Amino acid sequence: MKNNGLFIIVFIFLFSSGAFSQYDPLGQNIFINQETQQVIDEWNIKSPTTDFHSSFRPYLTSTLKDFSDSVVRYKHFLIKNYFLSKTLNEGPQKHNQYNFQFLPVIDMQTGFDLLQNKNVNELSGGLHAKLNINNDFTLEGTAFAGNVSYPYFTDSFVKDKMLIPGLGMAYKSGTNSYSYSNFSGYASYSPNKIFNFQVGNGKHFIGDGYRSLLLSDVANNYPYFRINTNLWNIQYNVWYTWMKDITNANGLKNNFQNKFATMHYLSWNVIKELNVSIFENVVWQGTDTNRTRGFDPNYLNPVVFYRPQEYSVGSPDNSFIGLNASAKLFSTLKLYGQLALDEFNLKEIRAHNGWWGNKQGWQLGLKYINALKIKGLTFQAEYNEVRPYTYSHGSVPQNYAHYGQPLAHPFGANFKECLGIISYRHGRFMLSAQGVYAIIGMDSTGSNVGQNIFLSYTTRPYEYGHKTTQGIKSTFMQSDIRLTYFVVPQMNLRLELGYIQRSQSDTRGVELQDPYIYFAIKTSFWNFYRDY
Repeated sequence: MKNNGLFIIVFIFLFSSGAFSQYDPLGQNIFINQETQQVIDEWNIKSPTTDFHSSFRPYLTSTLKDFSDSVVRYKHFLIKNYFLSKTLNEGPQKHNQYNFQFLPVIDMQTGFDLLQNKNVNELSGGLHAKLNINNDFTLEGTAFAGNVSYPYFTDSFVKDKMLIPGLGMAYKSGTNSYSYSNFSGYASYSPNKIFNFQVGNGKHFIGDGYRSLLLSDVANNYPYFRINTNLWNIQYNVWYTWMKDITNANGLKNNFQNKFATMHYLSWNVIKELNVSIFENVVWQGTDTNRTRGFDPNYLNPVVFYRPQEYSVGSPDNSFIGLNASAKLFSTLKLYGQLALDEFNLKEIRAHNGWWGNKQGWQLGLKYINALKIKGLTFQAEYNEVRPYTYSHGSVPQNYAHYGQPLAHPFGANFKECLGIISYRHGRFMLSAQGVYAIIGMDSTGSNVGQNIFLSYTTRPYEYGHKTTQGIKSTFMQSDIRLTYFVVPQMNLRLELGYIQRSQSDTRGVELQDPYIYFAIKTSFWNFYRDY
């Protein structure tokens, strides 16, 4: 044990000796997680700029050139982070500069599930490594694995789908425990400050909210190739992905079916305080029992709108468009919203007759930093609503999902949701409270009312008269109170003590209460959602 401790001390000393080496990488990705986002919001709402586009994640370091960690008063994982890094052959010359960074991945949590009256444990670990060459090429990878058991509300999901939410396949390793492994990484090249080319395995998130109705980080990683372009006040991203449909796989990887998606996102900072963006995507299935099909070259076009493209090739593929907008006010407030249009027939919308094909969703929210003039106090409120059958498709493998989970909102469709988050950060401490209230229209036996996006919309019971939350109305409520202490902020090492109170009830009289208390030691950077 003493030798292990000595090794860790020597390791930290060797790599932290280069912690403040000066280099200016262009194409590194910033981690996607709530704590990092809060730090960036603190800067961006207070000091908006036309160069930074807040609604597309992960962010590139080149788009954060105006960011300064010093503007954030509390302790945090530094956005321009060189902790446990070492730069070789540094100097004024452009070539032959190398920067290495290693960060341990720790995610250890123990808790007590009061519903089942039992202890549960989550033990995960791994390594994050990054190599930056000459500031224009980055190679980065994060690998970790774990053995986990969960409280009832998460365990029931894992048992049903044999998936660890957002992390991949679950393998039985005990009576109520599972093992898993996960890898993300990318190779990134920026020939200049305008273009970045990237190939990797990871996630993307579109929006300024806690949820996204366009693209979220709920599902597992997927392989992608992405082109990021920044010119004037405009950022344009196009990325091509390879995903998996596991609907009828019965947990067998050999039965996973290939599916592909191409996505475009155009973000325009009209002025420093106002952003308007448009999103479009198309999803199509690969080879099945009826046909052989790979990546469709018709969708390689990086600029075309897909509805005209689909019509030109007579395509039955799944596509939708979306809008995202945000406005910053008074250096403390951000208003944001989204509109998702899976189908749009103005005649049917005006008729107000509940046509099944009116598949839309919308979001409205606000973020308030340094609320009530208290530094470090942040408040966020958000409303989300999605109509029945949105994100679903006549051919199930072409739905808007990947690896058994939705690519947008984790509830799927046919719901209304309100959520609020309040947090206070001072020094190394953070106290946060989060609450979610939702009404979800669930299926009854043999009836598809439009919530489950893994059902074909051809099984709908009727054409007209559909309303949001139709079916068995399920009321979902969850609150999460958490106290965090950042032991080593530079490596995101933190201690967490939290309490989750979760309740569900429906119009059939079913009711479930599941309280859960937990303690954790973590350096992990991923968002692990428990509130659905």
